[in-house]
Amino acid sequence: MSPLAPAKFPDLPEIAGVEFASAAAGVKYAGRTDVMLARIAPGASIAGVFTTSSTRAACVLDCQEKLAMRAPDDAGAAIIVNSGNANAFTGKRGQESVDKVTGAVAEALDMPISRVFSSSTGVIGEPLPHDKIVAVIDSLTQRLSPAGIEDAARAIMTTDTYPKGAFAEIQGEGGKIKIAGIAKGSGMIAPNMATMLVYIFTDAKITPARLQKMLSRQVDDTFNAITVDSDTSTSDALIVAATGKSDAAEIADLRSEPAKAFEAGLRGVMMDLAHQVVKDGEGATKFVEIRVTRARSNEDAHKIAMSIANSPLVKTAIAGEDANWGRVVAAVGKSGAEADRDKLKISFGDMVVAEKGWRVPDYSEEAASAYMKNDELVIGVDLGLGRASKSVWTCDLTHRYIDINADYRS
Repeated sequence: MSPLAPAKFPDLPEIAGVEFASAAAGVKYAGRTDVMLARIAPGASIAGVFTTSSTRAACVLDCQEKLAMRAPDDAGAAIIVNSGNANAFTGKRGQESVDKVTGAVAEALDMPISRVFSSSTGVIGEPLPHDKIVAVIDSLTQRLSPAGIEDAARAIMTTDTYPKGAFAEIQGEGGKIKIAGIAKGSGMIAPNMATMLVYIFTDAKITPARLQKMLSRQVDDTFNAITVDSDTSTSDALIVAATGKSDAAEIADLRSEPAKAFEAGLRGVMMDLAHQVVKDGEGATKFVEIRVTRARSNEDAHKIAMSIANSPLVKTAIAGEDANWGRVVAAVGKSGAEADRDKLKISFGDMVVAEKGWRVPDYSEEAASAYMKNDELVIGVDLGLGRASKSVWTCDLTHRYIDINADYRS
């Protein structure tokens, strides 16, 4: 279990119009729960963002194609996810497997195949044993329950050490709106869209276009602002389903107060899940915010923040609780963004350790080292050049990361 893990899985609210089931199909390991199914009520709005990798998995390509289609107003929807096999770089067989799995779900739940979305996570380059998944679909459909979301979160785990969940409840116009989400992810985390596998459910009434707009504009500061190891997955997917079952009025004007409250709630769930992914980074013992301020542009702020967050030298220094701020200086310099040595200020928490081209006169190695022993750290970089800022979140790099990934396939 990650030392940064929450005390327990949160008590997620049931979302009217969504049911879950999970099963052990033996995709990779016998006896391990590795498939989850979510059934979503007719009329639901679906939105999603996916990896921009040029080697996207078959399920990602399939989801993107289906989301671009116009859905029948009375059609339900479903999401089926397996762990243990990514169904990526599997050629035509990959799409055939997607069709077999989604087709079986569509038949079992009596809905169009165009409304069945699938995800796969695990080993790349191995054919998906779709027959094992198809074999448990009838059992899954018989056990669908609104209360099954925690088991669903466990079913999608790979090297995760704990299931990840988050929720929000906001006041809409005429009633409450609930939002609940689950995620998996702990390695191959450097998204360029969203991240890993994430599924968020809400009972809000909102059109697919408005839901997609909200989702897309909240991605950059949440799932696009985390990194564990600088590697973008072939299979990253974030899908949001809105069932429309809340008593609250439809969110029809994105400038309205209910719309702003709902988007803030959605952002909060996304941010919570994104942070949990980092806290479960493979081998992680430290949760780190890289906070860049006064950059010349937003692009420069992002470049510098990610350069620091992805630096193996910075991350190993953090793992060793070494207050080596020189490695932060180097990461700023290599980023390709504008920086001025004599205007740069570097902080560990509230402690300024270097500025004006040199360490501060009262710098204390003992105080800096003591700060590095905290489980959660903030590394601040003030560029002194403009008004742009960016925060990203990362973790340390320990030998445990090597142990996990050296043996991941074999």
